[in-house]
Amino acid sequence: MTDNNALIDEIRAILRNRSRKAYVRSFGCQLNVSDGEKIKGLLKKMGYEYTENENETDLIFHNTCSVRENAEDRVFGIVGSMKHLKELNPKLVIGISGCMTAQAHIPDKIRKSYPQVDFVLGTSAIHSLPELLLNALRGQKFSADTEEYAGFSEGVEQVRESSFKASVPIMFGCNNFCTYCIVPYVRGRERSRRAEDIIREVRELAEQGYKEIMLLGQNVNSYGKDLEGGIDFPQLLRRLNEIDGDFVIRFMSSHPKDASRELLDAIFECKRVAKHLHLPVQSGSNEILKKMNRRYTAEEYLEIVDYLRRRDPDFSLTTDIIVGFPNESDEDFEATLELIKRVKFDNIYSFIYSKRTGTRAAEMEDTISDETKSLRMRRLLETQREISTEHYKRFMGRKMRVLAEGESKRSKGFLTGKSNEFIIAEFSGDSSLIGSFVDIEVTETKNWAVIGKIIEK
Repeated sequence: MTDNNALIDEIRAILRNRSRKAYVRSFGCQLNVSDGEKIKGLLKKMGYEYTENENETDLIFHNTCSVRENAEDRVFGIVGSMKHLKELNPKLVIGISGCMTAQAHIPDKIRKSYPQVDFVLGTSAIHSLPELLLNALRGQKFSADTEEYAGFSEGVEQVRESSFKASVPIMFGCNNFCTYCIVPYVRGRERSRRAEDIIREVRELAEQGYKEIMLLGQNVNSYGKDLEGGIDFPQLLRRLNEIDGDFVIRFMSSHPKDASRELLDAIFECKRVAKHLHLPVQSGSNEILKKMNRRYTAEEYLEIVDYLRRRDPDFSLTTDIIVGFPNESDEDFEATLELIKRVKFDNIYSFIYSKRTGTRAAEMEDTISDETKSLRMRRLLETQREISTEHYKRFMGRKMRVLAEGESKRSKGFLTGKSNEFIIAEFSGDSSLIGSFVDIEVTETKNWAVIGKIIEK
């Protein structure tokens, strides 16, 4: 492997008497944001400083998403608009990375149609950034590394976006091949990091005072299945729970087919693990779930919910739902509505199905009109709004532990944050509390949040 330290030294020498401002923008999921933090860490090591103004930068780096085709179209629109920046500053370096670049045809399309781009970096090739950047600084017109590497960028310093919340990827890729999803094709098959590396990273974050640590993966529940002699996800949670510090552990995303009793028990028994589970159901129709290749039934999903609610009737659940999957019937949609009424999710993240080229669902016939899909989405949101309005009342008068994350945009003099249950909470408080845990008493509930007052100690 190329000696990155030598390459970084050479880059620093080239940049010694030049402006070194970098603009880095990450699109999409939290895994992408985490990758962007590592990219920033490498650039910092090379001597770059960061700016939020792409008009005054010497390096522009777009870390892309490809979950939906309109996300790609948006990136290409942005890249196209950067042509004039290159004309104004010929020394400007432009790089593209992320899931979009992992598709075989994309690097060639960029090379042919967007000559202002200097290099393309694949999702598992972050270690190649110094080499590709050096090529650009030396005047090479275009270079790319989109190979799929088995290793991870361990030891790379991350420039984290928050001083109190941190994301820690525990695995990459996906083996599930849901028919609507492009991720397995752009992120590769499941690859788990060593437990020792994850535990060390979380311990260091706890020692630095981070309050929320989010474990990331396309399906964290299947962590460790590819490691010989390794531990599984419930065991990893228990190991992380033993680390000293005042912090909460969260994780996403979870696949229902791998939500074992061992995992559910670990959530309840580990004091640092948040009492909340984001469990994407996608549909309440077994017919649609089968077409999606989700590999569970609505009944099996409800068994998980029932087990959680037997242990704690007020346990917090959130989910993802796709509306208007190809040929979703009225009966299929009604089954989804019945499921959300039965479960009483605290929140849902809903999406109207959009065709994604490269997936199996994109080849399915779809006779549902856009108008029908929009009407169903409105009904879904209205139903969930009614559920949330009623369900949030269970928190009235209760004590909640909340991580204060920032100032409220709705109410002057109020702070906002999330509770252990992943419920948005707003409360009167000074900005000095941002980044710390506070206890509040809930005095009012909305359909999107709870309102409370700080309990004085």
